[in-house]
Amino acid sequence: MKGTVGELGEFGLIRELTSRLTTTSAVRLGPGDDAAVVAAPDRRVVASTDVLLEGRHFRRDWSTAYDVGRKAAAQNLADIAAMGAVPTALLLGLVVPADLPVTWPTEMMDGIRDECQVAGAAVVGGDVVRGDAITLAITALGDLRNHEPVTRSGARPGDVVAVTGWLGWSAAGHAVLSRGFRSPRAFVEAHRRPEPPYHAGPAAAGLGATAMTDVSDGLVADLGHIADASQVRIDLRSGDIDIPTQMSDIGQAVGVDPIQWVLSGGEDHAIVATFPSDVKLPARWKVIGEVLNPSALPQVTVDGAPWVHAGWDHFGDDQGAE
Repeated sequence: MKGTVGELGEFGLIRELTSRLTTTSAVRLGPGDDAAVVAAPDRRVVASTDVLLEGRHFRRDWSTAYDVGRKAAAQNLADIAAMGAVPTALLLGLVVPADLPVTWPTEMMDGIRDECQVAGAAVVGGDVVRGDAITLAITALGDLRNHEPVTRSGARPGDVVAVTGWLGWSAAGHAVLSRGFRSPRAFVEAHRRPEPPYHAGPAAAGLGATAMTDVSDGLVADLGHIADASQVRIDLRSGDIDIPTQMSDIGQAVGVDPIQWVLSGGEDHAIVATFPSDVKLPARWKVIGEVLNPSALPQVTVDGAPWVHAGWDHFGDDQGAE
């Protein structure tokens, strides 16, 4: 498709974007009216929202429009799964410059659509606005299917800490891209397009998870939210956390201990949860620590000691793009 967004116009762009979408049985009324209608069999709706800004959360020289779409959808849908809910729908607010080639937002929409299909959800509406920088504002919805939501505040001393999904892969991929390389490809792709284990969130709720979150800001940082909300100490055993050989090779090449990526790197959107110690966990879950009584303030420790490397903070002093 040739031309720019400005040449196509607002309503032409909307037509192009919505023409690429698919639907699901949960969508009773999709794009095209004042609002969408999505079924909520549980009579409770789980909702989450996020914003991605070009230059802060993605770079067009690192990621294709399709990559950005997949990533934008994934990080929001993962929040729904981390509450123990099943993703159902997604809304998109899109800000784009008028001189942006039309192919960029259409390929981005393909990415959002495809990631929604992986999670079992659908895009049901949104808005487009002209602006100076590309910005995506995503709202994701989900259904609890008669389960109680799994919050951050339910962890109790004696629980085990278990994780499913990748840890540190996105951070390792970021390190590779930051140095001007494009391989090892698996880690670069993990940064461009995270693969959250959507099924694991509702499954964990069914198994009796006491607290849960997705790893968006770093394992220690995100477990810190659980520790604070639950008023407990969480101790991780570094020896129980898998570090792939290829990640170790990347770390050696760039002078970084890969355990820093695993414990402090975000954007993998793995699911980490606490469970009663007598729960029999499926093989996909890896037990990596335990919940203890707080010795002082609630905190996360690693092998009994405080972890000094911070995770992602949007208002930190040293946070670059992606």
